Amino acid sequence: MTAQQGRAGSREWVGLAVLVLPCLLASMDMSVMFITLPSLAADLGPSGSEQLWIMDSYGFLLAGLLITMGTLGDRFGRRRVLLAGAAAFGVASVLAACATSPATLIAARMLLGIAGATLAPSTLSLIRSMFHDAAQRATAVGIWTAGFAGGAILGPIIGGLLLEHFWWGSVFLINVPVMVLLLVLAPLLLPEHRDPVPGRFDLLGAALSLVAVLSVIYGIKAMAEHGPGWTPLACCAAGLAVGAAFLRRQHLAAHPMIDLKLFRTRRFTVPLLIDALATFGLVGFSLFNWQFMQLVLDMGPLESALWSLPTFLVMPVGIALATAAAPRVGTPNVVAAGLLVATAGYLLLTLLRADSGIVHLVSGMAVVSIGIGAVSAVVTEVILSAAPPERAGAASALAETSAEFGGALGIAILGSIGTTVYRSQLADSAPDSLTPDQLDAAKSTLGGAVETASTLPTGTADSLRDAAFDAFAQEARIASVVSAVLMTAAAVLIATLLRTARNRNETGTEAGTTQPA
Repeated sequence: MTAQQGRAGSREWVGLAVLVLPCLLASMDMSVMFITLPSLAADLGPSGSEQLWIMDSYGFLLAGLLITMGTLGDRFGRRRVLLAGAAAFGVASVLAACATSPATLIAARMLLGIAGATLAPSTLSLIRSMFHDAAQRATAVGIWTAGFAGGAILGPIIGGLLLEHFWWGSVFLINVPVMVLLLVLAPLLLPEHRDPVPGRFDLLGAALSLVAVLSVIYGIKAMAEHGPGWTPLACCAAGLAVGAAFLRRQHLAAHPMIDLKLFRTRRFTVPLLIDALATFGLVGFSLFNWQFMQLVLDMGPLESALWSLPTFLVMPVGIALATAAAPRVGTPNVVAAGLLVATAGYLLLTLLRADSGIVHLVSGMAVVSIGIGAVSAVVTEVILSAAPPERAGAASALAETSAEFGGALGIAILGSIGTTVYRSQLADSAPDSLTPDQLDAAKSTLGGAVETASTLPTGTADSLRDAAFDAFAQEARIASVVSAVLMTAAAVLIATLLRTARNRNETGTEAGTTQPA
């Protein structure tokens, strides 16, 4: 670090590049399975339940352990936890690539999730420690945000390219050289930071947080896939109860994992809520985005992934504009503007029809991506700045956990609303010649309708596909309306509550940083 005004130098910026790489891979490992599953399923022959666990076990463990791993970084050293996680991620990647049975692959994916949970909070909290200048830190967080978001887009693209030439295990082996590079460079470029007075690690608190997060996310995901039912509702209720016990323990503990005092300031809580709402719409609508390209527009997985690339390429535009504007016009105004840009994108998607071309869909998603990129980068920096430096790991974990919950809720709620609309409209417009079983299969999902149509005579098949595509487009339009309303409400929330908090002097910043106007 240079001496001038505590500004970061070339070493910190090179270190930032090192920090972005593991986050890119951690995000890729969540999306690459969409394109890899058919190949590995043909090789390993997993059951339907095993396929779900292959897909979901990584994300479940990652989300459930974010708070624990962030706290471990604060207590034992963020670089140390990052290196341990990188080593474990590399080993788990080799195990996944060499898996010879579904059970082995599920175990490897679970280990990847555990290791992946160390990466986001460790890297983000190290950014907090390396970049003390507010403007530089905002830029660094923006680059980190673009890398993390980009992994979700690049996963299917890189996976598709690898599967064109290699076997399915290659999508995991690409992690290994990157993690080896991290293990070599991190001790040379990254400083070590930890809480100077960490206290005893709360093992019971860690277990409670894991059970709470896993139960709620599992329940939400189950409702998204199968609709409301007693089992997923019971899981959510149990998770909330355990979460309440976790918070109670944090309130009473001498050395809590989470400093609950952080939640008393709107500068911390409002950005957490905004981050969740922004992710709600983006992740929730991606459910429709992929299906529209692959089923309605009849694109292959790789082609649809390539058409998603513009969404990633324009996100840095929103990030750069937001980080440059925040010191001048104020964080609440910038975040509100980003949310309104996302609203404009969703409004464009409300015009989507079954015969709309790919340009319409990509244009709408690109506008959404610009707005959400601006929001995510700025609110993440605000969350980091609001927490004491010694609690940066826990604050980073909370930011990531709120985003995970937002995404899970987006899939569940938008998916449930959309499914109701789809089934209702298809029931009214499906060909009368369908048998009850055929109609039920077509109403289950858009994929079920396409598969059913493939077994019917040409005229009936065309009529069913047209009706299903129209119903799905209506489903996507309703999801766009809901997302647009939420983004508008979030813009009002951030423009009022966070500004009010600033006026009440609840938004104090560390010495040497610039207070947004």
